Amino acid sequence: LAHHALGPEAAERLAALEPFATADAARAELERVAALTDAIRFDDPVPLGNVLDVRETLRRIAPEGGTAAPEDLLALRLVLETVRRMRGYLDARRAKYAALAPLADGLHPQPDLERRLAAVVGDDGAVRDDASPELSRLRRALVRAGGALRAAIGEEMRRAVAAGYAADEQPTVRGGRVVLPIRADAKRKIPGFIHDTSATGQTVYLEPASVLDAGNDLREMEAAERREVERVLREASAAAREALPALRESGAALTALDALLAKGRLAVELGAERYELGDEGVIELRNARHPALVLRFRAEAQTAGGRDVVPLSLRLDDDARTLVITGPNAGGKSVALKTVGLLALMAGCGLLLPVGPGSRVDYFAHLFADIGDAQSLEDDLSTFTSHVARLRRILEAAGPEGDLAGTLVLLDEAGTGTDPGEGGALAQAVLERLTAAGARTVATTHIGALKAFAHAHEHALNGAMVFDRATLAPTYRFAAGVPGSSYAFEIAGRGGLDAAVIERARTLVGTQAQGLEDLILDFQARTDALERALVEAEAARKEAEAARADFEERRGTIRRQRDALRAEALSEAEGIVKEANARVERTIREIREAQANPEATKAARTELAAFAGTVTARKQKQARPRAAPTPLAAFAVGDQVVLDGGTSVAEILALEGKEAVLASGPFRLRAALGRLQKVGGRPKQNVQVRQVSAAPGGLPALGARTTLDVRGQRVDEALGELPRFVDAAIAAGAERVEILHGKGTGALRDGLREWLARQPEVTGFEDAPNAGGGSGVTIITLR
Repeated sequence: LAHHALGPEAAERLAALEPFATADAARAELERVAALTDAIRFDDPVPLGNVLDVRETLRRIAPEGGTAAPEDLLALRLVLETVRRMRGYLDARRAKYAALAPLADGLHPQPDLERRLAAVVGDDGAVRDDASPELSRLRRALVRAGGALRAAIGEEMRRAVAAGYAADEQPTVRGGRVVLPIRADAKRKIPGFIHDTSATGQTVYLEPASVLDAGNDLREMEAAERREVERVLREASAAAREALPALRESGAALTALDALLAKGRLAVELGAERYELGDEGVIELRNARHPALVLRFRAEAQTAGGRDVVPLSLRLDDDARTLVITGPNAGGKSVALKTVGLLALMAGCGLLLPVGPGSRVDYFAHLFADIGDAQSLEDDLSTFTSHVARLRRILEAAGPEGDLAGTLVLLDEAGTGTDPGEGGALAQAVLERLTAAGARTVATTHIGALKAFAHAHEHALNGAMVFDRATLAPTYRFAAGVPGSSYAFEIAGRGGLDAAVIERARTLVGTQAQGLEDLILDFQARTDALERALVEAEAARKEAEAARADFEERRGTIRRQRDALRAEALSEAEGIVKEANARVERTIREIREAQANPEATKAARTELAAFAGTVTARKQKQARPRAAPTPLAAFAVGDQVVLDGGTSVAEILALEGKEAVLASGPFRLRAALGRLQKVGGRPKQNVQVRQVSAAPGGLPALGARTTLDVRGQRVDEALGELPRFVDAAIAAGAERVEILHGKGTGALRDGLREWLARQPEVTGFEDAPNAGGGSGVTIITLR
């Protein structure tokens, strides 16, 4: 956790992390951690960049006249930049991350001070040349003076070399003065001042008198430059001193945010989630994982493929206060116990946990653990004595009235270290006291008496780490409600122990004990079989639910179709009745008007009889049973089909799995093959192009077709029809037409498009949408 902190102050705080004093404080922290974790996972990057330790800088500038070094002022400026960015980030998300609002209010941006420091110190940590006009002037003068001094000393160096006085060919610096390396025997040859002598005495370092004034001028300007730098830093530090309270509060808020962000980063690394944090002593773990194992396996995954942590699910509450976990050695008992304890501590610190949805880990005011061996030669402690000392401290915490509410106790290998019978009895007495005092206790053991205690006590329960008897390997799965076997004989056999020794051991165990062990093994086998049956039943239930949902959807569709057909039939029947009534009335009127003229009466009756025949034919057509559906494999591109038993004929443009793309007039649609009924094969192509003149009103001729079907033709055959088709479309004023060429090998499509690309009246062409035939249809845009 501390590794994820950006600044040293937050890392120190996290390295010394302890649970909060109250459940309310832990819940408030959990809300803050959850908010920042959501920001990491789902929001823009959190701009918490430079979280530097400026505590010493603030202490240095606190007294009047206190001055900070340039690199310290740079660090302070970077921190102010982070404060400004974080305040803007959180202010823009106050409603979204309400739990972080108090921390946002603790961030006090200082834009004026930030600009002031930026104008004084550069990103390299040095005072800028333009930090003040005087400093700028002095540094320019220094550059000029330094150049003049180097030129003068260079000239003297060349003379000394030419005269043979020089011990080296380059000047050097001694005591801040530029000097010449001269042979000791020639030191009187050049007027000047000796500043140093080599260790051998063979070389003296001489400042020529000719450059003395230039050197003095340079030293004076350097001193003036240092004084101006000190003045600039002193004024910048004074400006920071005025904002000292706000800087301290902002620093504290940044450290708190840094710690929270580290907790969020750890949550992301662990795959941790929210959970319910109460204060009633409830632990309900659903698919919980030990955090250390998650991190370890994740690291292994980067190099060797990695493994998955076996999840743990269990519950402790006021009814089930004590959990006794049994099972084989190296089967995961201690890992399960430590998972409970570590997650409880993390919850007390307000951290997210690697648990599944629906989990709950309440706040515990106290946690006691008796884990591991604490032998000590100096303190004369044996393994058993050390266990007793820990148990004594745990029971003393209950006080005279035996109240351990809000306490979590972890006992690893309870009852061990002494005679199994006496140790088991002592461990049972301790568990009885803890259970009666209201503590939540998790104990691991191999002692059979504790299994019986957990089975008989109303507030205790057994739990087992499942062992695969077929492979003699632990599964690390936890099974609640059942005791576990130690599998000592099986593991000993796998370890190569002599079979006769193992058989003798079975005899020594005794018939009753062996019978109990066999009963446990049989119980576990039955439990495993029941779990497998439950898994299979759950899978079957989900499959049945899916089938039921599909059936309900189909039934709804059928009902809607039935209602639509019924409404259509009723509407048509009403129309027939109305038309029949009108015809009867008209016939009667005509007969009356003809005054019973035989010829007129006969004609009227004949017309009425013909209408009656038409109505009968309609009824017979509607009553005609539907044809059997066409098998899915019988469809082919170009077939004529009807959809859902309708009367409108469509053509299959393409077959895609169990669906077909259909053309019905100017429309394109996609439908399942099961809804189609074949009414004809592929029609014979009959391409006709007619020149139709425009109507008198100036409208384009309506006789030109907008679709050309050349499927099954060779490229030269299709190219013989394409020019006439395009010319007719242009003459008719069409803007978009289409060619049905199918997918096939693509040669026909490529040949047609090559011709289209050369036509000036064709402005573009492209594949049709998937629902309209896709790459089997080319849409052409005309001028």
